[in-house]
Amino acid sequence: MNTPDLIALAIFLALWMGYSWITDRAKLFDRVSLTRAMSSQRAVWIRNAMHRDLRMIDTQIMAGLQNGTAFFASTSLLALGSCFALLGATEQVFAIFSDLPYFFHGSRAGFEMKVGGLAIIFGYAFFKFGWSYRLFNYCTILLGAMPMSGDIHKDPAGADLAADKVIRMNILAAKHFNKGLRAIFLSIGYLGWFVSPFLFIATTFGIIIVLVRRQFYSEARLAVLENLD
Repeated sequence: MNTPDLIALAIFLALWMGYSWITDRAKLFDRVSLTRAMSSQRAVWIRNAMHRDLRMIDTQIMAGLQNGTAFFASTSLLALGSCFALLGATEQVFAIFSDLPYFFHGSRAGFEMKVGGLAIIFGYAFFKFGWSYRLFNYCTILLGAMPMSGDIHKDPAGADLAADKVIRMNILAAKHFNKGLRAIFLSIGYLGWFVSPFLFIATTFGIIIVLVRRQFYSEARLAVLENLD
């Protein structure tokens, strides 16, 4: 890889880490992210569930979260396998790409390194989704361990502690799910590197702009935090 490739890769990683930090921990122009807003709503949900006698609705919600996580985990694993298949067909793919206009004519080793980097991204996403699925499973168990609404008055402090455990586990599971989903989104920008490092930078900025808009300026965020900034 040459200097433009290294610069493009450094920008990619810096934007990824910066966006993650702003979304999960900081604010953007005093605006909280949609992710942090939904973390508060998760706490509201569990607190309400604590006062319900029957929690079938809550278990169905939890099952939906698990199913969505499992879908992305399996998708990431398939994408990871595709990367290894691509490495096995480097000669054919490289020959096809080399005939295309505007293709960045790099070395075969450089091409394989880029595919390897893409495999690392999908591998990272798979581990995040897999761990998120396991945490949602733990969350379901903790939800079942919460006292029934009629028993809360017997030990209010213990009931609050049980609810806090569910809330923390749920938020942590969502945090890892969001990290995996973030990797999937940014892998789209990473594909620009196969054309040129300059397109890599452009596609990365494009993906980050879209993600920032969704987190801080979207209608979905307004639906949760309207008039609460």
